Amino acid sequence: MKYTSLLLLLSLILYTCTNPETKTERLPYLGVNEISESGDTIRHTIQPFSFLSQDSALITEEYLKNKITIVDFFFSTCPTICPIMSTNMRELQQLWETESSIQFLSHTVDPETDTPNRLKRYAERKNADLNNWQFVTGEKNELYTQGLKSYLVSTQEDVLAPGGFLHSSLFALIDKNLHLRGVYDGTSKKEIEQLNKDIKILLNEK
Repeated sequence: MKYTSLLLLLSLILYTCTNPETKTERLPYLGVNEISESGDTIRHTIQPFSFLSQDSALITEEYLKNKITIVDFFFSTCPTICPIMSTNMRELQQLWETESSIQFLSHTVDPETDTPNRLKRYAERKNADLNNWQFVTGEKNELYTQGLKSYLVSTQEDVLAPGGFLHSSLFALIDKNLHLRGVYDGTSKKEIEQLNKDIKILLNEK
């Protein structure tokens, strides 16, 4: 009798651990964490920034707070991957258009060309909904530093690259607390599908 009760208890424990209805998925926190003097973990967080939007409005890190944000880097004259990335970003926006806690942020890597007016025209060509998708420009070094240190993506001028700029094709997924939770190839339909799955996980995260 005791043996039977033990088996039953073990079965219940295993069911609780493996039952999909009780399992809570969580995304990893990317980037290098730091330890404070008190021993607390300080997670990698998006650095403060200040850029101008397509409407010449100031966009700072406050834009990211309390929202799930998908971030990328591009330039309006890009002849290769940028059009694909922008199309995929727009499809993401349409897919999540009824979810008010999701937004989008695109940084130019060619601020000398991509003025606010130029970004506005680019957004219109891509049928971007500017209610929750901002296109930003600023000082070149600040944009590049933000890409590398906050989103862990490379951006730089390169005379040998198509269009004169070399930048990552990655989309970065940022949670409501400005933490980097995932990176995905913005030109890959398979990785966009994974991004959608991970967005759902973040939406359910407490």
